[in-house]
Amino acid sequence: MTTDATADAGEQTLTIDELAARAGVTVRTVRFYGSKGLLPPPVIGPRRVGRYGPVHVARLALIEELQQQGMTLAAIERYLRQLPADLTPHDLAIHRAVVASWAPDAVDTVSRRELERRAGRPLSAEDVERLAAMNVVEEARDGTFRVDSGLLRLGVRLLDVPLSQEAILAARKVLIEHSRAAARELSQLLRGEVAERAAQDVKSLSAHMHPLVVQALLTTFQRSLREELSEWVTGSGAD
Repeated sequence: MTTDATADAGEQTLTIDELAARAGVTVRTVRFYGSKGLLPPPVIGPRRVGRYGPVHVARLALIEELQQQGMTLAAIERYLRQLPADLTPHDLAIHRAVVASWAPDAVDTVSRRELERRAGRPLSAEDVERLAAMNVVEEARDGTFRVDSGLLRLGVRLLDVPLSQEAILAARKVLIEHSRAAARELSQLLRGEVAERAAQDVKSLSAHMHPLVVQALLTTFQRSLREELSEWVTGSGAD
């Protein structure tokens, strides 16, 4: 059996033991998630050994984040069923960052060694500057770092994207300006809906609406960006 969930030929694949160790779970847990449909099946290689790829690693990380938010297994199953089947590891990392945003701000102060441990790789001075430009880390005068745990994994993946620091800063500015404008308009809309309700009802509605609105914004943005990039690539090919 084969599947697009594993890496391309040039990318590293993992045995089930290696995948479990990478994700910090047991082999039994990986098999259980697979039986429940939370993980796509592996590619069956030589000697009938299943091989797992980056998508499996990313999905396990997303499942872990959903569990940390207090979601039951049934709720996680429903959440994952709603996701498109062809999401890349990068797409799943974005979803994980969104899920992490449902919780209160998770900003920790760590040493350089701990920052690299959490990043899962050594970080050069340029890497740290790029992470700071993405607002993922902030270096203090005493050499420690304030790190946004919810964004760190996504920020580390973006280190390998060939963008200049200037482009990252410009992109961040665009995202902040437009997301604040959208948040302001949505807030005004919801405020009008709950103006006459009791304070407890307003608090409950806000708690339920937050993840739904964030998920809706993410889905809409992904579709819009995909359409823009498709038009750009098509237009470039036509020249």
